[in-house]
Amino acid sequence: MTDEVAIRRTAVTRAARKLRSGVSGQSRLERRWGLLLALPAIIGFVVFSLAPMAVSAVLSLTDWTIGSTPSFVGVDNYVHMFSQDPLFLKSLGVTTYYTLGAVPLTLVVAFAIAMLLNAKVRGLGVYRTIYYLPTLVPSVANAVLWLWIFNPDFGLLNSTLRQLGAPTSNWVFSETAVVPSLILMSSWGFGNIMVIFLAGLQGVPRHLYEAVAIDGGGAWRQFRHVTLPMMTPVLFYNLVTSIIGTFQVFNQAYIMTQGGPNNASTFYVYYLYTTAFTKSEMGYASALAWALFVIVMVITVALFRSSNRWVYYEMGAAR
Repeated sequence: MTDEVAIRRTAVTRAARKLRSGVSGQSRLERRWGLLLALPAIIGFVVFSLAPMAVSAVLSLTDWTIGSTPSFVGVDNYVHMFSQDPLFLKSLGVTTYYTLGAVPLTLVVAFAIAMLLNAKVRGLGVYRTIYYLPTLVPSVANAVLWLWIFNPDFGLLNSTLRQLGAPTSNWVFSETAVVPSLILMSSWGFGNIMVIFLAGLQGVPRHLYEAVAIDGGGAWRQFRHVTLPMMTPVLFYNLVTSIIGTFQVFNQAYIMTQGGPNNASTFYVYYLYTTAFTKSEMGYASALAWALFVIVMVITVALFRSSNRWVYYEMGAAR
């Protein structure tokens, strides 16, 4: 009897070993295929992203003008940036001003439109298409269109204001109005953010609204206690990506204002571009690029640190 039990145990052990060997072999095969299929993306990242970043980091420590030999200057570019370059602080201030205005406006408009498009009405697909269409307009064509709208003599905005008897403005041709005008323009391209909000709204469980309605809550309480908390992860995502996007704004300044008037619309990336490709100061431009990288990284980390106080996840408390 003892020998029979031992034989059975040996057989079970061998079967288990064979099973583990088969599973481990399959896992190794899947791992190899996974790495093989991911290899083009990894190579692309290394060649087109990681390597240029490394070269840019080295160049930021040099004094290099296109056509000359780079000379190592250490952190002099960064010292000059913060102590002797007024346009650096000017462009950073203009970009921050634009971000503080454009991000909240775009988020509010996109969220409000998504709420409307989440309602069940006839012709909903047509409305969704109409609101998303501006996003499909190329950025250059969009800038040219708005340049006509902002024209102080025959533009659409001033023509409408004259018809209403309201005061007109020089819009992007005015030093004080150029950034607010571009902030107003930013609300035009809310389509992508709207679609993300709409997807989030459609994922809110209906039984939560029913529970609030049973307790006597109206539309405002449903929005405050259900919609808004459940949408905070989506709002957080759109907030982070929108801030990163506004810190990289370029086309508006390049096409519409050329940084004017009086550098009032010299956004950071536009200043970086003119430094690199107009003045040919590639070393200093690389330093500007790394300064922008650090600024955006600090803002992003701060947002993630603050998210545990206001972002709610359905699977648990805010984290």
